[in-house]
Amino acid sequence: MLTQSLLRVSASPPHVSSETLNPRIYAVCKLLRRTMGVSSLKVAWRKDPNLDAAIERDKHFRLCSRVVREVLNEPGHRIPLRYLDKRRHRLRLPFRAKTFISRFPNLLELYADRIKPISPPVPFLRPSPRLLSFLSQKSSLSTLLEPLVLSKLCKLLMISRHRTLPTQKLLAVKRDFALPDDFLVSLVPRYPHLLRLAGPDGDHLELLSWPEEYAKSSIELRAESESRSTGINLRPNFSIRLPRGLYLRREMGEWTRDWLEMRYISPYQDASSLHPASPEMEKRNVAVLHELLSLSVMRRMAVPSVGKFSDEYSFSNEFSKAFLRHPGIFYVSLKGGIKTAMLRAAYDEDGELVDKDPFLEIKDKFVEMMEEGRVEYLERIKTRREALQKDLELMAMKSAELCVGECQIGAGEDDRRQSDLLLVDGRVKQV
Repeated sequence: MLTQSLLRVSASPPHVSSETLNPRIYAVCKLLRRTMGVSSLKVAWRKDPNLDAAIERDKHFRLCSRVVREVLNEPGHRIPLRYLDKRRHRLRLPFRAKTFISRFPNLLELYADRIKPISPPVPFLRPSPRLLSFLSQKSSLSTLLEPLVLSKLCKLLMISRHRTLPTQKLLAVKRDFALPDDFLVSLVPRYPHLLRLAGPDGDHLELLSWPEEYAKSSIELRAESESRSTGINLRPNFSIRLPRGLYLRREMGEWTRDWLEMRYISPYQDASSLHPASPEMEKRNVAVLHELLSLSVMRRMAVPSVGKFSDEYSFSNEFSKAFLRHPGIFYVSLKGGIKTAMLRAAYDEDGELVDKDPFLEIKDKFVEMMEEGRVEYLERIKTRREALQKDLELMAMKSAELCVGECQIGAGEDDRRQSDLLLVDGRVKQV
């Protein structure tokens, strides 16, 4: 796939290529391409419907997750129905809470309770038995996957310049990396040799020691795995897969090819000696972005969420343009009114996620439970429509029978009138 993509990158109109020049001139051209300003490189954005559909498919999951979290965050995991209706705008709930319950009936259940001891009973919401069973399974699975959570947290710290990150920024992206809601008090204290809360108010998480077993990126691990399976020593490099119909301009294609030939710079290496505008720094930044998306559960993140770590990961103000400069590595979706960076190699050509995170098992169980309730809702709608259709057909049959009866009565009356007329005519002739 990489060879085919490189051929497509090199594809250009029938102009004279720099490779056909004198070798010495070609070497000079190659040096000029490598020293070309990274900011001057531009690639037109091209929509990928299959990857956009991958985000669209999660629309119901994101909606249900927001509503369920809202209920679970309430004291006693219960909330008055009208309170949830008042929060519709913040939850981006497009319909009333009661409609949500009817469409996804096995997530929450309605019951009557009092807001105050002397107030009349009003509708309340609480987790359904099916949701409570799921939460129990989620807790057990999260406990088994705690080593993976620890490795992700350490890797996020290892990539940063000073091996420390603000806790508020980590809390803002905790769901992207499947970090527990209370990881600062439940996970960090259990690993005092690795992690600690620093700062006067504990507002920073600090890495105390360097765990060498975590200091390899997903690209390096993949290269090692392929080397073992093929017996050939493969160097780490990015996997390139250009979307159908996209061809880079000759200058951009040549720059990309030379850039890929450069040595891979691990995101866990010290990059303080690299010039901010150099191709080497571009390679390091792309490696960091690639690693961040690889650590995320869905292999994608909102671009503003990535931008929260610009200072800690040495990103420039225009870091997001790197996603567009490398369309064979990343894709930026505009679905939902927000830019979402996606790791192209993690999805197949149909937009299905193939590089699955172990935490996706939790999401899959939630989606399964959610869809079971949605199927029940659709079955109820179908049953009601069928019953209504039968009622309409029955009414139509009765109406038709009534019309036939009226026609028969009318025909009988006409016959009697005709016979009466004939009888009168006969009597008149006799007279």
